[in-house]
Amino acid sequence: MRMRPTLSWTPAEDLPPGTTDLEPVVDALDAGGVLVLSGAGISTESGIPDYRGEGGSLSRHTPMTYQDFTASAHARRRYWARSHLGWRTFGRARPNAGHRAVAAFGRHGLLSGVITQNVDGLHQTAGSEGVVELHGSLERVVCLSCGTLSPRRELAERLERANAGFAPVAAGLNPDGDADLTDDQVGDFRVVPCTVCGGILKPDVVFFGEAVPPRRVEHCRESVRGAASLLVLGSSLTVMSGLRFVRQAARGGTPVLIVNLAPTRGDQHAVTRVALPLGTALTTVADRLGIPVER
Repeated sequence: MRMRPTLSWTPAEDLPPGTTDLEPVVDALDAGGVLVLSGAGISTESGIPDYRGEGGSLSRHTPMTYQDFTASAHARRRYWARSHLGWRTFGRARPNAGHRAVAAFGRHGLLSGVITQNVDGLHQTAGSEGVVELHGSLERVVCLSCGTLSPRRELAERLERANAGFAPVAAGLNPDGDADLTDDQVGDFRVVPCTVCGGILKPDVVFFGEAVPPRRVEHCRESVRGAASLLVLGSSLTVMSGLRFVRQAARGGTPVLIVNLAPTRGDQHAVTRVALPLGTALTTVADRLGIPVER
């Protein structure tokens, strides 16, 4: 039987409650050496919904898994139709105050690095450098046969030509860039192959049920080992790809601080969880540190 990836978890009743006290976050950043781990929640204020927050996309949408994508031509047609439509909106998203604050912290030398679970590229657009994209990026496409990487914009142009007039109205957008479409709306959408070998094209992102590349994981583990503290921003930490770094930090005695409105799977390992909107919280922290954030 095929195992489905973990998409949700039930918070334990004995989890510590959230707080609105930002002083531990201010103190950690003031000391420097902070490693940021960000999730979908930091991009909600840019118009990209998260998976599990209030109104999160998992309430209406089951993300594509690697197993389904590789096994079924129908699944790939459905994915690319939804992703092609969603790309038009997703690509117009702009960094919000949370992204800009993280970039400002980096410019002032307070961070040891940024790891993001997001595939939207908004940290880099805001000015953060050396961002590790744990789950890859929607800006790239990879061929599953020959490994050729190509820009997403080139694929978008090819799909436009192959599907002239394709413009259904989507019910919503998801954190992975998919638009919500019915099978009738997908219709006979045409998927295009790799221009090098004719193989199957896939966005250069880690799907649910797919492993993060081991070298990328080890690079992140080294970053955790070298950090003075780990600051989690907008992640429920439901999936192991992010939770493992929180557990690693806690085992090594590195303080973990979380800013997330809802409880997370890592709360038991954290010294604090601040339950405030990220844009408000991070700009307030920047103000207290005397760091200007672009508005």
